[in-house]
Amino acid sequence: MISRTGRLDPGAVAIEALGGEGVERHRGALIALLTDAVDSGASVGFLPPLAEAEADAYWQTVAAAVREGTCVLLVARVAEGADAGEGDVVGTAQLLLATRPNARHRAEVAKVIVHTKARRRGLGRALMLAVEDRARRLGRTTLVLDTRRGDPSEPLYTSVGYRLAGAIPAYAESADGTLDPSAFYYRLLTEGGQR
Repeated sequence: MISRTGRLDPGAVAIEALGGEGVERHRGALIALLTDAVDSGASVGFLPPLAEAEADAYWQTVAAAVREGTCVLLVARVAEGADAGEGDVVGTAQLLLATRPNARHRAEVAKVIVHTKARRRGLGRALMLAVEDRARRLGRTTLVLDTRRGDPSEPLYTSVGYRLAGAIPAYAESADGTLDPSAFYYRLLTEGGQR
């Protein structure tokens, strides 16, 4: 439930995978979520102000990738039976599946986004654990991700077992034109990386 203050009750959220049709059905909410992330300064591949057409085009490519089986899109939604805001998408995480013959054990975690009204409630952690569970079920044992160096997401990633592989300076541009470093992380879901 979303309270009058705009904060979210964490018990009112469910995490689920969306198919291509689900992405289409929730596209308006996904556009709003991505816009909220970009406007609040998240480094998720876009710069503010994010035009609705640009966000819409992005989610169309995600829907196509989900249909092709190269992307798993998990969403955190206000659960059925919750009060105001039912069905609202308040978070996402993607698992981008490597498709080359020598890489089918690998996946990239991408677009871990939590709406500003739902942050600091454990949803980022829940999304990361759900991504890991899905990766295991798909036989993906090596996960990688990147994030802007110094972002609040770094402690989240290390808390769920990701290790810093390194950082690249001047990797991604911020809204003010600064070229920020990006930190690259990995997580092996089996000992020694063996299947």
